[in-house]
Amino acid sequence: MAKAKMIIDKDFKIAEIDKRVYGSFIEHLGRAVYNGIYQPGHASADEEGFRKDVLELVKDLEVPIIRYPGGNFVSNFYWEDSVGPKDQRKPRLDLAWRTLETNEFGLEEFARWSEKAGSDIMMAINLGTRGISDALNLLEYCNLDTNTHYSNLRKSHGAEKPYNIKTWCLGNEMDGPWQMGHKTALEYGRLAAETAKAMKTMDDSIELVSCGSSNVEMPTFPEWEAVSLEETYDYVDYISLHNYYGNSENDTEDFFAKTQDLERFIHTVIATCDYIKAKKRSNKTLNLSFDEWNVWFHSIESDNEEMKTRPWQIAPHLLEDIYSFEDAILVGLILISFLKHADRLKMACLAQLVNVIAPIMTENDGGAWKQSIYYPFLHASKYGRGVALRSIVNSTKHDSKTHEDVTDIESIAVHNEEKEEVTIFAVNRSVKEDAIFEADVRCFEGYRVLEYIALENDDMKVANSITGEKVTPHNKTDYQLENGIFTTTMKKCSWNVIRFGK
Repeated sequence: MAKAKMIIDKDFKIAEIDKRVYGSFIEHLGRAVYNGIYQPGHASADEEGFRKDVLELVKDLEVPIIRYPGGNFVSNFYWEDSVGPKDQRKPRLDLAWRTLETNEFGLEEFARWSEKAGSDIMMAINLGTRGISDALNLLEYCNLDTNTHYSNLRKSHGAEKPYNIKTWCLGNEMDGPWQMGHKTALEYGRLAAETAKAMKTMDDSIELVSCGSSNVEMPTFPEWEAVSLEETYDYVDYISLHNYYGNSENDTEDFFAKTQDLERFIHTVIATCDYIKAKKRSNKTLNLSFDEWNVWFHSIESDNEEMKTRPWQIAPHLLEDIYSFEDAILVGLILISFLKHADRLKMACLAQLVNVIAPIMTENDGGAWKQSIYYPFLHASKYGRGVALRSIVNSTKHDSKTHEDVTDIESIAVHNEEKEEVTIFAVNRSVKEDAIFEADVRCFEGYRVLEYIALENDDMKVANSITGEKVTPHNKTDYQLENGIFTTTMKKCSWNVIRFGK
């Protein structure tokens, strides 16, 4: 039988967890906006056309920040078309996803929707087909309360107070040849640096994210980071990471091992940032924003065919992956990896939030429902607030098709001192064996088990739908806590959340 022993001590701290690691993403892509978060005339729509059924599911996730409006979409985005009277807005061809953008929903609507959702905005700017002046105009429109053109324009549109958006992405995936306005690392670095300098001159309270590689398989990774950061390092606060994971070979064991690749990715980006820090003799430490991540592979082939043969549709069904039980387990593993790097990884965006590779799905004329991946994200967001602890974990290991020494148990502990709670997140990723799990929590004297939540299923491919949820968490009682030692048996291929408190 697989087994693992975990020792937890409140003084062994990684870092305070930035709540923005539980961020998400809304792009003008597919049905994320139209028939997703916004659908006037729907039975659940409020006075502004926002679907209340979706809003409630989003609020339950407690998403602190949402990236908008892209994504690839932003590299040909004309923000001026998305504000002001709707009857004066210009429809545009979206070249990223070969659809028609009506601009019925834009920046103004998203600012009001995100306020209702209880989320801040991570605003992306177009450094593909546009540049510095447009970024400054947008920043003035959003953040300044001055008697100047774009600030006054916002006020004339009914928003007297600035939106005060504090986090800004300097473009999106500019290393990718698929991107409108694709640039070399040096071209991007120079443009992003000058844009950052100008934006911080206008508003020195903002934080800026420099584009990293669009995925770890790019031939220019990590040279892109090194070259672009030579230019942007002094002016930005974060560098972005993007990556998606799939199981196209239908190998569950190897799929669950892919967080080993994620670990190498994070370590490589940190090393590159610190190399530039050393080269510049800088005292500033650059942090990471993993602002696109998820499982994505189910729908790629059909999406490519749809965009090729039926272009210029309004809100077509694109990137609508239906997630299985095993996808939820990988999402849990990714979240554990993020928490292990709480000292440097300060923001992350699950891509995306509604309909498009998303935890929440809708029917155009029907209801909304939770995908399997909704649950590990929900648990981490609700109970993963506080300090990530540097636990000692000894686990049995196995090899998969392309990975060696894969730990059977992956786990992390989070201490919420204010609530006097400790939460262990753990995944048994063995596909063959249940695991005996032991956690030494003697440091937390007087604590008891508040709740033990698990996501378990024997069918790796089972999925939820509008007709019912076959992947849902349940509470477990088959554990012991004696003299500060917690023991249980974790089922193979399971997500486990063990909450302790006084």
